[in-house]
Amino acid sequence: MSVFLDSELTAQERQPAARFQVIPMPLERTVSYGSGTANGPAAIISASSELERICGNSEPCLGGIFTQSPPDCTGPLPEVMERLAARTEAATRAGQIPITLGGEHSLTYGAVRGVARALGQSIGLVQIDAHADLRVAYQGEPHSHASVMHLLANEGVRLAQFGARALCQQEQTSRQSNKVFFKDAEELVTENIHAVDLPDDFPELVYVSFDVDGLDPSLMPATGTPVPGGLGYYQALHLVEHALKRRRCVGFDVVELAPDGNAAWDFTAAQIVYRLMAACG
Repeated sequence: MSVFLDSELTAQERQPAARFQVIPMPLERTVSYGSGTANGPAAIISASSELERICGNSEPCLGGIFTQSPPDCTGPLPEVMERLAARTEAATRAGQIPITLGGEHSLTYGAVRGVARALGQSIGLVQIDAHADLRVAYQGEPHSHASVMHLLANEGVRLAQFGARALCQQEQTSRQSNKVFFKDAEELVTENIHAVDLPDDFPELVYVSFDVDGLDPSLMPATGTPVPGGLGYYQALHLVEHALKRRRCVGFDVVELAPDGNAAWDFTAAQIVYRLMAACG
């Protein structure tokens, strides 16, 4: 089995009791443009062996990183989501931080449900994405990657979205009805904004969902739905890191990498994963 940061971890740091639980989720069922997200988790894990242990001023792997086997992604999507939810719930109950590697964005529903069940209290979700993913359903599928945030908002998860630049009217209406906090890409990019304060009443427990298409395609073309005018690499990370100040990260996912043969994009996604580990404090 491939292991995240395999070349750097000591025997002790890769034990099942590790703080960070990496869950590869090669889910690709509802993609609507480009394909290849099923290969994303393996590409991220492979590229991670080229990372260095030090990340900024921290060394996240000191707490340990355990890479689990992938959940079964076959069968009805609600069952797939429950398999993932069982994994993230178990990790959270054990005091660990679940990290799901996608795979398509629909998986966030299962990952967040498990974390929320374990915590038994309201959580907030910080989303980096080119899209709002607030459609009621897309192409007839309520568990679509384009509907995942609608499902979570309906279950009481507070949303904060950064970087969107492709929305439909239904999503704009949903933002209002679900009181979604957002700063879209045009404002963030043209004004070079790297820090946005979340509302005072935003939950203290935060899950982060990082869709790589939130980045500009010049930095991340290996994704199924590239949209021009996206966030910069450091900008996206700084937005997440600022959002987590005085809050606690209880899990995260990095999704929608569709490897195209250029290892640079795989490495970029792997570096984002490790940087988000560092942001967990």
